[in-house]
Amino acid sequence: MSIDEAIKQMTDKIKAACAGAEVKTAKMSEEEARLSVYAPAGEIQKIKDATFQPAIDLLNKDGLDVQVFVYDKDAPPLKG
Repeated sequence: MSIDEAIKQMTDKIKAACAGAEVKTAKMSEEEARLSVYAPAGEIQKIKDATFQPAIDLLNKDGLDVQVFVYDKDAPPLKG
């Protein structure tokens, strides 16, 4: 499986868990990607539950590191 296929697979799982989630993708390399997911607070755990094991499986079976970070889309931005 390619990293692009893995990203699509994980994005599909995220959208199945929360259709309104916004997914931003950062491809670090041909083996690593980061998905930043912005969703309502009440949907965060559902997305985490839907993506946890598939992310582990991609790492163990395909050597692909697809990290999923889920954020509350309504939370105010942090001030630095």
